[in-house]
Amino acid sequence: MRIVFAGTPAPAVPVLRGLIGSDHEVVAVLTRPPARKGRGRALSPSPVGELAAEASLEVIEASNFKDAEIRDRVRRLGADLGVVVAYGALIPAEVLEMPAHGWINLHFSDLPQYRGAAPVQWAILRGETRTASSVFQLEAGLDSGPVFSRLPVDIGHETAGQLLDRMAELGVGQVLEVVDAIEAGSAVAVPQDEGEGLIHARRLSVQDGFIDFLSSAAEVDRRIRALSPNPGAWTVLPDGKRLKLGAVTVSDEDGPEPGIVEAAKRCVRVGCGIGSVELGRVAPAGKGWMEASAWARGARLAPGARLGRGEGS
Repeated sequence: MRIVFAGTPAPAVPVLRGLIGSDHEVVAVLTRPPARKGRGRALSPSPVGELAAEASLEVIEASNFKDAEIRDRVRRLGADLGVVVAYGALIPAEVLEMPAHGWINLHFSDLPQYRGAAPVQWAILRGETRTASSVFQLEAGLDSGPVFSRLPVDIGHETAGQLLDRMAELGVGQVLEVVDAIEAGSAVAVPQDEGEGLIHARRLSVQDGFIDFLSSAAEVDRRIRALSPNPGAWTVLPDGKRLKLGAVTVSDEDGPEPGIVEAAKRCVRVGCGIGSVELGRVAPAGKGWMEASAWARGARLAPGARLGRGEGS
């Protein structure tokens, strides 16, 4: 089939690579325009855009479909099917109807649970031990279309970035099977069960990454993993400056009061509402990542220094 692919970040790359290597023809790639990255703030194409250029595919850069020329370019492709993985923009009904078989989407949750932009992050944040990737028929509603395929995935002690990368690779075969079934006319999509208590996986903000250490050590660990690598977890030093937090090690043993730091030669422990955590790598404001023990030696914190509340609290 003639396929138009829509995707932007690195987790969308494995499926595009799989489609390029399949018996189907990728006729064009839709991706968001180049973004500024790094300290120099130079414009860089998206990871999907880079792969498409390497494969000499037609690239359509668009943040949305308000421009009639963008819509016309998609229409002129004469695609049989659209495939979406983390494109980052809503596809309007007019465009959804352009390919003969519409569009399918690889979503990293067990739909209808965790519809939205950050399903993997929310699954980790809420302590789920299992999730699934779903391939569904894209429609006007948010992640609400009927589902062709579900692939169960166990959640280990990993960051959102690690889990997303793993699910992206697992999703390649899943998407290709659905594409083949649609071509063969044997694909069956099952409507989602609209039960109560569904969780919407909104995009997480920088503020969501704030760690006050008042919750349990297990909850602190989950929040840090869910926010890693983006937008990142952080706390506040006694002087009000931010400290970025990497992975921590959880201890159920009683520690100091919530937020109080105990720094030894090779270990920096912080008390939580229940238990404590041992800090791994940290990054003070304006500096790179370093081991917490090295940071503590240089910071020379006063005895009883507290993280997470700021000066004077």
